[in-house]
Amino acid sequence: MLGKLAVLGALGYAGYRYYEKNKVGHNGAAFAPDEPVGQFRNAGAASTATGEANNWTKVDEVLDETYPASDATAKY
Repeated sequence: MLGKLAVLGALGYAGYRYYEKNKVGHNGAAFAPDEPVGQFRNAGAASTATGEANNWTKVDEVLDETYPASDATAKY
């Protein structure tokens, strides 16, 4: 009986660790960890989860800065 409880506890702990390791942050995958909670992130590569500023061209930067205005939802 005690062995079964130990095995069940170990499986629960392993499942919890797997869940914590793979869960997405409070803002989702596109946000850097220090970004404020909300629907939108700041512009620029430093505000992304990967933070890969070296791979961004000037065009990538400009397009990222225009996101909310260039992708209107037309629900007004």
